[in-house]
Amino acid sequence: MSVVIVGGNECMERQYADLCKSYSCKVKVFTKTSGSMKGVGNPNLVVIFTGTVSHKMLRSLESEIKGRDITVARSRSGSMTALRTILEENFGKS
Repeated sequence: MSVVIVGGNECMERQYADLCKSYSCKVKVFTKTSGSMKGVGNPNLVVIFTGTVSHKMLRSLESEIKGRDITVARSRSGSMTALRTILEENFGKS
């Protein structure tokens, strides 16, 4: 399983990655706006923390995953609890 996290807090990137690894998931975290979202690949789940993601980054992501069979989960909060809840809903308990 693979997860892409877009948005969230930059200082929590490592914690996001560690939590996803506890669910046996490979993870990529994009907290800063980059030129494009070409490095997304083909994940099973995309988590978007809408409270901290820019419109430009969101548009780039949506155009990159458009037409693919990828589950998208959105959360206003970029907290560990919000991420844990999303992972449990999609992959079951760790």
